[in-house]
Amino acid sequence: MDPSESLLRQKFDRFRILIIGRANAGKTTILQKVCNTQENPEIYNSAGNQIDAAALKASRERGLHDIENEMVFRSNPRFVFHDSRGFEAGGDSEFEKVKKFIASRSKESILQDRIHAIWYCIPMDEESRSFTAAEVKFFSHCDTGNVPVIVIFTKFDALYDVEFAKLRSEGASRKDAKELAPKHARESFAKGPQVKFLYDPERILRPPKCHVCLPDMDKDGADCGPLMEQTTEALDDEALQQLLVSSQVTNLTLCIIYALKM
Repeated sequence: MDPSESLLRQKFDRFRILIIGRANAGKTTILQKVCNTQENPEIYNSAGNQIDAAALKASRERGLHDIENEMVFRSNPRFVFHDSRGFEAGGDSEFEKVKKFIASRSKESILQDRIHAIWYCIPMDEESRSFTAAEVKFFSHCDTGNVPVIVIFTKFDALYDVEFAKLRSEGASRKDAKELAPKHARESFAKGPQVKFLYDPERILRPPKCHVCLPDMDKDGADCGPLMEQTTEALDDEALQQLLVSSQVTNLTLCIIYALKM
C-alpha cells in the first residue's frame, strides 16, 4: 500500500453507497456482482449490531424498512450499502425518509459515515417503460448535494428481445438478429425517450450525473465494469476515486487506469 492510500485509509476505509429502486429492480444481483459473490449480505443496524435474517424478513413482510441499516458482503466488506425500497412502496413518507437520509449522510462530519454515491435502479423489463411519478419526483425535488447520482437501467437485455423481433420482421435471419439485437438496443435507447427525458432541463431539475445500462446481470460472467467506471468518473474528489478503485475487485482495468493517473 502506497503512503497516499495508507493516509486515505486512516480517514475512511469503506465506500458507502445508497441504492434506490423498487422490489425486483435487480438491486441485490448488482450488489452481488460488484462484490463478486453469490451470497446474501449481512445486515447491521445503526448501532453496528447484526440483524437476524429471519427477523428482518418478518419486518419487511409487515411493511417495515429502515434505510439506516447497513448491508455488507463478507466477500468485500469495504463496501457498505444502504437500501431504499423505492417510493412507490411508501409514497410520500418513504420519499421524505430518503430525502432526510441523503441530507444527513451527505454532510456527515465523520467521513466514513457519509454516503459517497447513489445508484438509482430503473428496470427495463416492462413494456413501454416510462418514468414513474416517483422517479420524476426524485429527480426534480431531491437535493443530493455533492453526492453523485448514477442511474442504472437494469435488466437492459429485455430490450434485446424487442430489437430481435424488429430485425426478424425486417427479414433478418435468427442468427443475424440475435447478433445484432444488443447493438441495436443500445443505439435505439441512446436516442430514445427515456434518456432524453432524464436530461431534459425543462422537466428534470436535478438530473443524474450519468447513467449506465446493465444487461444479463443474472448470468455468470456478467460485467459490472461500466458501473464502476461511471461511478468513479462521477466522483469529484480524487481521494474518493482512489477509495472506490481500491475497494472494488471486479475491474482490473479500472485499477490500472487510475494507478497510472495517480
